[in-house]
Amino acid sequence: MTDGPDDAVRVLVVDDQQLVRAGFCMVLNSRPDITVVAEAADGQDALDVLERMAVDVVLMDIRMPRLDGIAATRRIVATRPDVRVVVLTTFDLDASVTRAIAAGASGFLLKDVTPEKLIEAVHTVYRGEAMVDAVSTRRLLRQAAPLLAAAPPDAARAEGPTGEIAAVLARLTPREREVLTLMGQGATNTEIAAEQFVSEATVKTHVGHILAKTDSRDRVQAVVFAFRAGLVS
Repeated sequence: MTDGPDDAVRVLVVDDQQLVRAGFCMVLNSRPDITVVAEAADGQDALDVLERMAVDVVLMDIRMPRLDGIAATRRIVATRPDVRVVVLTTFDLDASVTRAIAAGASGFLLKDVTPEKLIEAVHTVYRGEAMVDAVSTRRLLRQAAPLLAAAPPDAARAEGPTGEIAAVLARLTPREREVLTLMGQGATNTEIAAEQFVSEATVKTHVGHILAKTDSRDRVQAVVFAFRAGLVS
């Protein structure tokens, strides 16, 4: 592990294969604005690390012994909502990825991702933005729709989900609901701007308000909320 500048993004790499961890760590530590603060061989080790270290982004394998990535993601989201979890997968959009997104992951990466895309993804998810392209987002949401609609809300809305979701929707303006619906359909900010006849800067403002009002950590979780609220079917 390395010590980076104080403003570097702090990353925890979780995978049961040491060579995979080493490869990700080598790429990430090559950047002065990213620091791999720890590695973990399974989900339980990751939770132990998070109890004693400050982490911004977790790169989380899904299939691991003891505690898998989905269960670990669910516990991290419940106890450390400030931490962004990105799941690692070998197969594009397999069933485990949709379960991980429903558990609270902020996105996914293929394990054969290029170094440039890996670095970009870490920075993007750290900023709370969508880290998968629009095409992948649409495909993911089509596959995940039944699961997302049926899944319980996150820990912040665990009690009385129906009433809580209705109350959150009531806080959104009509335009914000329209934007959230388009987000749920996989539209980019550019596409939303064209649909609504507004500037991209205006769309970004709406998205920021939506994230705040729905208590979403990032764009992906706002889309999950849209499914659970019935805005997207």
